[in-house]
Amino acid sequence: MADMSLTPIARQLRHAMTSEEYLLWQRLRRNQLGVKFRRQEPIGRYIVDFVCFEHRVIIEADGSHHLNNPADKARDAFFASQGFVVLRFWNSDIRDNLEGVLTAIQNTISQRSR
Repeated sequence: MADMSLTPIARQLRHAMTSEEYLLWQRLRRNQLGVKFRRQEPIGRYIVDFVCFEHRVIIEADGSHHLNNPADKARDAFFASQGFVVLRFWNSDIRDNLEGVLTAIQNTISQRSR
């Protein structure tokens, strides 16, 4: 269950996406990968960049401040306890290898749909 106090923050984040989040969203939206994704979605006490609830896949677009971040490990553990898998992609990968990122996302969705 999402913390409803996060909804206004999530709404603000949707309007202030990073360029990498925007680039990835252009390829995730409107079921382009065959599944529905939502962006900047509250889950529990966190806001995730992108989520596919159908297959319980969370996608995070990360900058260098996420390198070995203990808070990210705690977030990922919470999401795993809720049945989600978290895919983290560096912003540079999204910029420089978007097709590879999308392939990794599609492979994860395929594995989780079995």
